[in-house]
Amino acid sequence: MKQIKELTKAEEQVMRILWQLNEAIVKDVLEQMPEPKPAYNTVSTVIRVLETKGFIDHKAYGNSYVYFPTVAEEDYKKFAFDKVMNNYFSNSYQSLVSFLVTEKNLSINELEEITKLAEKLKSNKK
Repeated sequence: MKQIKELTKAEEQVMRILWQLNEAIVKDVLEQMPEPKPAYNTVSTVIRVLETKGFIDHKAYGNSYVYFPTVAEEDYKKFAFDKVMNNYFSNSYQSLVSFLVTEKNLSINELEEITKLAEKLKSNKK
């Protein structure tokens, strides 16, 4: 797997749209953005930066470029989650769950579901 870099908010917004559409021209990406929409040139610049970072590539059809993701959404999610776990929870799932329970008012049922999932994942790794 290639080295994944962190995305800015604008880059992540464009990537979310490309992950959803699978491929798109700049106009397609712009149409999916919420109001107030950025300028066409702004979106085009973000797309070129994403291509430089290795997140997307393009196919040329005459004068038009159709862009598509080269990094899977799941791979970026894992990268982003690992970064949060390392930076905010010292890679401790106990700290993460404690945070969710105290700060996000996790219910007993939700906590039980997380525990079941953790046990299932643990038994799958054996």
